[in-house]
Amino acid sequence: MDHLETRVARHYTSEDLLGRIDAALAQLGLSGRNPDDLKPVDEFHTGGLEATDALLSQLEISPELKVIDIGAGLGGTARHIVHRYGAHVIGVDLTRAFVETGRALNERAGLESAITMIEGSALNLPVAAGTADLAVMFHVGMNIDDKDRLMREVARVLRPGGTFAVFDVMRDNTSEELVFPLPWASERENSFVAHPLAYRTAAETAGLELVTQRNRRDFTLHYFGRVLEAVKTNGLPPLGIHLLMGETAGEKLRNYVANVEAHRIAPCEMIFRKTP
Repeated sequence: MDHLETRVARHYTSEDLLGRIDAALAQLGLSGRNPDDLKPVDEFHTGGLEATDALLSQLEISPELKVIDIGAGLGGTARHIVHRYGAHVIGVDLTRAFVETGRALNERAGLESAITMIEGSALNLPVAAGTADLAVMFHVGMNIDDKDRLMREVARVLRPGGTFAVFDVMRDNTSEELVFPLPWASERENSFVAHPLAYRTAAETAGLELVTQRNRRDFTLHYFGRVLEAVKTNGLPPLGIHLLMGETAGEKLRNYVANVEAHRIAPCEMIFRKTP
């Protein structure tokens, strides 16, 4: 890994992550054998499972497809794809603690034969060319400076006609500086939030044609309005993405919502297709 990727992996590394997840599951009386048990913590992006389904529902996914989850984290989206659609998934992530925890959770759910978790970079995917029918990426590009190289790598691993589905935080209508810390970066030097145009331009150059794009700002504000109201009423739940963000989890989420409210950033969906 280069220096930036080392910093990013360090940002997401968490001590005894599996142990803390297990403690939270026990508190809730859950085993984790059902992938749905893990949804509060293993869909580490805006909107959680709601947002995952909102993007995946626009795709045609069948058991025959080979899927690559770029920046797979704990493997939550990979498990969801396998559990719901039956496809085989390769999950790639920079953070060793995420990959190791994801493997343990896959085994517990009996999905280890359907999901391959690999420690690796989105800029140098450890996957052969033309391997994937579908690539998905949820909230990863904010940590990647070189969007051109990212799109070239995605195009390399996709077969002709393959699909790339993205859900990233992108710049919105103002160029004001972001307020940190944020869930993906405690400091400005690790954050590379780009305008949607940068994604589209890099994708087009790499041979990926835009199929659809959707701004998810309103969804984000409604979602976090519900979440923050529930926390105010009931306190933090035992199991949630706060387990992945350390002691500053609350500040990171409040700053994130404030940046969205100020139109500095907004989550955005994009779906691309690799041209023949």
